[in-house]
Amino acid sequence: MSAGKLKSDIAGQIADAVKGNWVDRYAPKPLRPYLKLARLDRPIGSWLLLWPCWWSAALAGDTQLTALPPLWLFVLFGLGAVIMRGAGCVFNDIADRDIDAKVDRTLERPLASGQVSLVQTLAFLGFLLLLGLVILLQFNWFSVWLGASSLILVVIYPFMKRITYWPQLFLGLAFNWGALLGWSAVTGSLHPAAAALYAGGILWTIGYDTIYAHMDKDDDILIGVKSTALRFGAATHKWIAGLYGGAALLFALALFLSGARVFAWLGLLAMALHMLWQLSRLQTDNAARCLQLFRANREAGLLFFAGIVLDALMAGYLVG
Repeated sequence: MSAGKLKSDIAGQIADAVKGNWVDRYAPKPLRPYLKLARLDRPIGSWLLLWPCWWSAALAGDTQLTALPPLWLFVLFGLGAVIMRGAGCVFNDIADRDIDAKVDRTLERPLASGQVSLVQTLAFLGFLLLLGLVILLQFNWFSVWLGASSLILVVIYPFMKRITYWPQLFLGLAFNWGALLGWSAVTGSLHPAAAALYAGGILWTIGYDTIYAHMDKDDDILIGVKSTALRFGAATHKWIAGLYGGAALLFALALFLSGARVFAWLGLLAMALHMLWQLSRLQTDNAARCLQLFRANREAGLLFFAGIVLDALMAGYLVG
């Protein structure tokens, strides 16, 4: 594999999928194209969609109850993240089917490679959206309407790369909606802390997805689509430093507004140090390194979540 581009070295495996993933190894062959459409061979996106939901729900529960929300709420968000991330990716593949066939990293995607038809893909999208609706209806009605409104962002995102160098901004708007939904699911309302989490998550997403976009920049230039990787160019390190720094400050504002205590702040500090580590390792012309650092944001989100959870558990212990 070259440093500049990411290509699959296994026939039929999508280039940025985890090597030896369970879909390619164990899933029945007729199901593999659909599981790949939903990105179940690449779970990192589900984690990145899930963290803002879990951060917000845990922080809201700590604020309102001096305890964590019930476990079933976290389970619902986990299922919802997998399903709705899958639905968003299927819609993205429908919108990008002609572009994907021209890009090394995406040419093995099921729709672009002809493993499934457009009709089959649309039917699968409908199935995922129905499952997502079932999950959403388990929440309070304010959260149902709030969650449904995010579909506007999901629909417009795939087309932004055709008209602006900032498609990552629109991804951030969609991917961090859970920072609002997590809070509303616990409290039935919104709070300035949730808004700060949402804004911070948007900056975080622009940062990590810019790293991801550097894998496709040569193909993007040839095809004529745009990204922040192309917009930032040689100044990418400075831009990501600013984006990650802004995200950390907004997350700190969320903790302050919610009255979080020491362990939540330590979790945020650990996340900030992780983001600094990413910057120290970033090589924008090394596709494998970009993919590694993009995936590492799962651990960055986990560090922040662990701090919030420990903060709530310790508070509940002290009160009890």
